[in-house]
Amino acid sequence: MTRSVTASQSDMGHDLFKGMAKSKTKTKERKQEKKAAAILVGEHGRYQIKSGQLAGEFIARAFPKPPTQSRGLIAEARGATEEAAIAALHDVIDARESRRTEERRTDSRTGSSVPSTEEYREAIGQIALSRPQRAMLMALSLAGEEGLTDARMAYAAGYKSQASANRSFASANLLIASYLSVETVSPGTETEGTYLLGFRAEPRDEEDPGNWVLHPELREAVRVAL
Repeated sequence: MTRSVTASQSDMGHDLFKGMAKSKTKTKERKQEKKAAAILVGEHGRYQIKSGQLAGEFIARAFPKPPTQSRGLIAEARGATEEAAIAALHDVIDARESRRTEERRTDSRTGSSVPSTEEYREAIGQIALSRPQRAMLMALSLAGEEGLTDARMAYAAGYKSQASANRSFASANLLIASYLSVETVSPGTETEGTYLLGFRAEPRDEEDPGNWVLHPELREAVRVAL
């Protein structure tokens, strides 16, 4: 015996499935809202802190602070409570920063501290370098220990003026110094304004200021990060 389905029965079935679909969507949205509400977002230094409960444990994690495009995990910590996990993470970050500062080498030419490749790489990934600044850093990185003259560095970045290129180079120095919380020196001379990036090589004669040379740690970081 064949059972027929009327139009009204078909519509009822359609409405039923439609209602079930809406119910599932709302349930999913409520779950997402509950999950989002369960994550606490804060800051510590230059990092964004996200904390919450995961699989019965309280976890706090540090990430690069927006609006950077990088989203890599910096550090994490666990605790008996969410507050304990956050406090533990703050300690981890502070210890990490202290270790980095202590491990910086002292440049014999300038007497200043030089960050590690790890620090430079992180900084480059977070700061807003202009296209010319990126071009200069890449060109200097590829030039290695020989470095570049003012003219070649300006040409690599598309500057018509060597003075403009040098000012832009010093500006990149300030950006990295600010991110790494390195105390900057008032630029009484050209080199003082760029000591965190590199140094001037020995001049060939009295009229030659010497090539610009990046610190080896920064050269390696640039090749990876840019």
